[in-house]
Amino acid sequence: MFTDRIEAADFPKMDKEYQDLLLKVLTIQADSELGGPHLYVEKWILAAPTAEDQLMLAKTAAEEIDHHRKFVKLLAELNVDVSYQLKNRSQDRILEIFREPLNTWADMGCFGVFIDRVGGYHLADFGESTYLPVARIIPQILKEEQQHIAHGLRILDTLCQTEEGKADVQKSLDRMYPRCLDMFGRSDSKRSQKYQEWGIKKRTNAECRKQYREEARKVIEQFGLKEPDPEKGRRYM
Repeated sequence: MFTDRIEAADFPKMDKEYQDLLLKVLTIQADSELGGPHLYVEKWILAAPTAEDQLMLAKTAAEEIDHHRKFVKLLAELNVDVSYQLKNRSQDRILEIFREPLNTWADMGCFGVFIDRVGGYHLADFGESTYLPVARIIPQILKEEQQHIAHGLRILDTLCQTEEGKADVQKSLDRMYPRCLDMFGRSDSKRSQKYQEWGIKKRTNAECRKQYREEARKVIEQFGLKEPDPEKGRRYM
């Protein structure tokens, strides 16, 4: 396993496989950081039920866009321009989950609790990356992502106070959960193994998904909800 810690200046000297893997994952991450804001800014910031919710969504959107900006900067240092991502809309996002609308307030809560949680898993794997520029920006991003998840938890907590609200949350969870699990990619992915071999990420897709499911189940049980069938509606097993 590759364990050297490299800077941007070392990148051109690296094996092409390392270069391709790093550029691919940074491009996906930059795109994904815009995925959330492009779903909920127009739909929910002024439609959220309280001023506190509106403020938190505005803050979350600003932080997500800043995360995008940070990954764009890393790519620019490697002579890769992804400025086109700013003009893309939901239907153009790389990951399918960011193409699906958030039609209800329960969707917004589940997005924060379950999709942002997936994002946290991917980001955490960068924390010990052999590519130092990405490892440096992760701690602050993860800190902010935890606040986004916490807001989602508050939304679900309020909704689940009533049977109608709980039913809405369960409906959103049933729709969203398969896509959350798919966000980790295929369990037998050769690329996943290569990320680990090069020290770009520390866990395989299968390991991340297993740990995520264990964590997600605790949250689901906390709200008296039922975990959707983890194999139904899946595309990447």
